[in-house]
Amino acid sequence: MTSSASHPTQLRVEQVSFTPQLFSSTKPNAKELTAAKAHYLLRDVSFRVFRGDRIAIVGASGAGKTSLLRLLNRLSEPTEGTLYLENQAYPTIPVVQLRQQVVLVLQESKLLGMTVQDALAYPLHLRGLSKQVVSQRVGEWLERLQIPSDWLNRTEQQLSVGQRQLVAIARAVLIQPKILLLDEPTSALDVGRTQLVLNVLADLAQHSGTTILMVNHQLELAKQFGDRILHLQQGMLVQDQSAKHVDWDALHHSLQQATVQAADEW
Repeated sequence: MTSSASHPTQLRVEQVSFTPQLFSSTKPNAKELTAAKAHYLLRDVSFRVFRGDRIAIVGASGAGKTSLLRLLNRLSEPTEGTLYLENQAYPTIPVVQLRQQVVLVLQESKLLGMTVQDALAYPLHLRGLSKQVVSQRVGEWLERLQIPSDWLNRTEQQLSVGQRQLVAIARAVLIQPKILLLDEPTSALDVGRTQLVLNVLADLAQHSGTTILMVNHQLELAKQFGDRILHLQQGMLVQDQSAKHVDWDALHHSLQQATVQAADEW
């Protein structure tokens, strides 16, 4: 993990654990009940994120990757520990304000009944931008992500899964968030589209300073995109390392073992 004066800390995750709400309780013995029965999806996770980082989060199914992204976007709250955005504790930041800065793109994103054009423009209108600025910015990202204009009047039902993924990515980047969280963003895209998206995102991080954390189960894509790798295993952070120092063969073997173990336990 590296830092520099030109790349200040944006996010801090300090000793964060997360267990499903199913086990929480307000009863006097809640702490003992939780400790005895809770299944931790994340346990004692700590790391820092610096401005402009491109972080690939890897791990076998069930390792806690998506749970971590949800905590970073406050779709879930940690059972223990604290998260900070630019040294401000998450609970002190209004949720809407935080999500304007830390944007999450889920693997299966929805357009909420809107057309593609309306879905792209809506978050910009909420920020009070003029119609001219909205039109200009939407047009820019349609071009950069090579989204055909004939998609604009389509609804969610008229798009394939891959097309919805691409629109969801466009909707996220055009609002210019400080931090972009991506959960398997290219899982339904073909090779050409995947490469385009990764190139655009890398350019965004390099030239705009956008910080990107991406969950991806394909190690070759994680290796290509990430300048830093977070490896989660059974809810614990077992590796936080510069991509150039990762032993990729050992990581591949570790993920294979974890997958087999998870299948045996299931």
